[in-house]
Amino acid sequence: MKDNFLENESGIQGQYKTWFLDYASYVILERAVPAVEDGLKPVQRRILHAMKEMDDGRFNKVANIIGQSMQYHPHGDASIGDALVNMGQKDLLIETQGNWGDVRTGDDAAAARYIEARLSKFALEVAFNPKTTEWQLSYDGRKNEPVTLPMKFPLLLAQGAEGIAVGLSTKILPHNFCELIEASIKCLRGRKFELYPDFQTVGMIDVANYNEGKRGGKVRVRAHIEELDKKTLIIKDVPYGVTTAQLMDSIVKANDQGKIKIKKVTDNTAADVEIQVDLAPGISPDITIDALYAFTDCEVSISPNACVIIDQKPRFIGVQELLRTATDNTKELLRRELEIKLAELQEKWHYTSLEKIFFEEKIYKELEKKHETWDKVLEAIDKAFTPFKKQLRRDITREDIVKLTEKPVRRIYKLDIDELNDQIKAINADIKQVKSDLDNLVDFAVAYYENLLKKYGKGRERKTEIKLFEAIQAKQVAIANAKLYVNRAEGFIGTGLKKDEFIADCSNLDDIIAFTKAGKMKVVKAADKVFIGKDILHVAVFQKNDERTTYNMIYVDGKSGVSYAKRFNVTGVTRDKEYDLTKGSEKSKVHYFSVNPNGEAETVKIILSPNATARNKEFDFYFEEMEIKGRGSMGNQVTKYPVKNVKFKEAGRSTLSGRKLWFDNTFGRLNTEEKGNYIGSFESEDRLLVVYNTGNYEISDTELTQRFDGDKVLLIEKFNPEKIVTAVYLDKEKLQYNIKRFKIETTTLRNKFFFIKEGEGNVLEAVTTDEEPILIMQSGRGAQVRKAKIKVNKVVEVMGWKAVGAKLADYSKSTEMEWEKKKADDNNQPELF
Repeated sequence: MKDNFLENESGIQGQYKTWFLDYASYVILERAVPAVEDGLKPVQRRILHAMKEMDDGRFNKVANIIGQSMQYHPHGDASIGDALVNMGQKDLLIETQGNWGDVRTGDDAAAARYIEARLSKFALEVAFNPKTTEWQLSYDGRKNEPVTLPMKFPLLLAQGAEGIAVGLSTKILPHNFCELIEASIKCLRGRKFELYPDFQTVGMIDVANYNEGKRGGKVRVRAHIEELDKKTLIIKDVPYGVTTAQLMDSIVKANDQGKIKIKKVTDNTAADVEIQVDLAPGISPDITIDALYAFTDCEVSISPNACVIIDQKPRFIGVQELLRTATDNTKELLRRELEIKLAELQEKWHYTSLEKIFFEEKIYKELEKKHETWDKVLEAIDKAFTPFKKQLRRDITREDIVKLTEKPVRRIYKLDIDELNDQIKAINADIKQVKSDLDNLVDFAVAYYENLLKKYGKGRERKTEIKLFEAIQAKQVAIANAKLYVNRAEGFIGTGLKKDEFIADCSNLDDIIAFTKAGKMKVVKAADKVFIGKDILHVAVFQKNDERTTYNMIYVDGKSGVSYAKRFNVTGVTRDKEYDLTKGSEKSKVHYFSVNPNGEAETVKIILSPNATARNKEFDFYFEEMEIKGRGSMGNQVTKYPVKNVKFKEAGRSTLSGRKLWFDNTFGRLNTEEKGNYIGSFESEDRLLVVYNTGNYEISDTELTQRFDGDKVLLIEKFNPEKIVTAVYLDKEKLQYNIKRFKIETTTLRNKFFFIKEGEGNVLEAVTTDEEPILIMQSGRGAQVRKAKIKVNKVVEVMGWKAVGAKLADYSKSTEMEWEKKKADDNNQPELF
């Protein structure tokens, strides 16, 4: 009995020994991962094959297509229906009719009995050819289905693919139709090419870390957000993989968590996505835009993972290798089609030539002679062809002769020999062309791709804008959703000490800096309650890398009794570490402490102890005479005598030079990190002048969080109201360039003013604030080039900022303009008046 049980156990173990590996292989190969040959998963391939069988040019109910596909796909109608809708929504292989849902809003398609589909003309051209298709039996052995479709296009990269198998997954992002064809042509020509994702949902994409779509790569995708006015933002699209409902939920969640502050969010989506975000009073739209990217699904990160089936095995490869594989596959399919066509033409030539000889040489009369048997008739005809066999390109078979004899006698006498000669001539021309195409297969494949682009490329231009995204520091844009308090005597700070002294609003992402009477400093994360040290002097939200906030301090060393003064910045620290700002002796304490946002250096009065032996018991100390050093410096000696107290006497001026600013037009941001073009040194009261190619200007402050449209900025500089602005713009209606000079009379900050003539197509061509601007104009091409220099201040009067201006020249597509910085004195150059 025991032996029988062991035998049974061994049998069961044998059955289950490889079950998981078999299951994993099945899921990978037959369900989740696409094949490299046609870019399709089995269910997609079977749907397309079923639709081809049903194709009669008319739309079919999706329910019928699902039923037809179930003859090949043994996994139920739900999986087939989902895959069919997914392909239909990509608008490439399948033409749809009815409500197929919306990938932007997440709306589901209508039931299968209500919607219809058919193969697109593009699909019929690139995906089907029974002569080049490899076939296999369907799962029940009743029908044939394709192993892979003969796909003559990089479909996998156009549609993208996503699937989770056992132990691996694949995520291939969709790419642009036109760019794929152009890259395929470059690949055939042996030239370099680049490929980046493109999404139906539009948006923007940062591809700096795309890594060809391989494992480890990453892309960041954003929605376009526009500022309708100072109180309203409009979200114009959604990132790939995010629906409008998900996006709105993420905004509401961020608002509930206090990361952003809005009044309401409204979905106005119709033909185009439009989500309206109404801001709470006093909230900056620029900071809110950054916060939406930082805390909501307005920006998402996607990690591609290109995995495909090659030779019945999963492989991880990049999109460039995928495109090369698809291009090579297309070239091979085109070669096979040409070879098949050549064989068919040669066969047609052979039979047409036989026909011509058969009738022209009257061999058909053998049919009228009396022969003993049918075989004798065939032999006689074959013998009659003997003198002409050298004209043929292959041997005459019995089937050839039988086919000739089957022609009706009544047609023999009406046959036009000249027509047969014309047919042979045309066939020879076709054969010559096919052989030429085979000899120049690369050129033929390029022409094939160019034809695809011409026929189907219209309306498939890139939708997703490729651009670099700036790094947004979450704590710099987080709304202050908490209040910071301090208990100075006990040494606690936190957001939960609501009965104690209020310091400032903060967010739960902020770091807090604090200083104590004992000369200790600590930076901690904003929390409910944190111990710093008794007798807290100063608490504030900490700004990392802040080189302008300057701390002025006078302290007494507990060991020597000597008092020291120091000035220092705090640019970076280790969180939760305690720093000693004195010499480190016990009983050291701070006499005086001030915080100066722009390096101000005040004057203080030092009052010595009455018991001090010093002659002068009071004297002034000037912080402006000290250099700003590191926080660890000992400082300069103030006095060796005991100090009673230190009193503020007089405010001082800033000892720092103006803040130097740069403008990075890639991101449309001001910065102090020397990125982009240097603008100048700015004091706190200085303003910016920004002029856009749209014909708008605005006066702005130097707040680093504001955003500019870098692609449209023609001029950005320190604003001087006394400077004269010289501008040249195109009047599209009159097809002429106008010029005007004016002073800026408006003072409202961050408000755009339109200063050129209104009209569709009117754009600002050139602008400057030079005192004596000289405009260099060039028009024409080659030998017809004309150049002119215009001393603008001599020919154009200063006018109001709303004036239309004076005509400068007629419009020409070849016209180029630039400003000359120095005064011109070249008499050989003509002046235009």
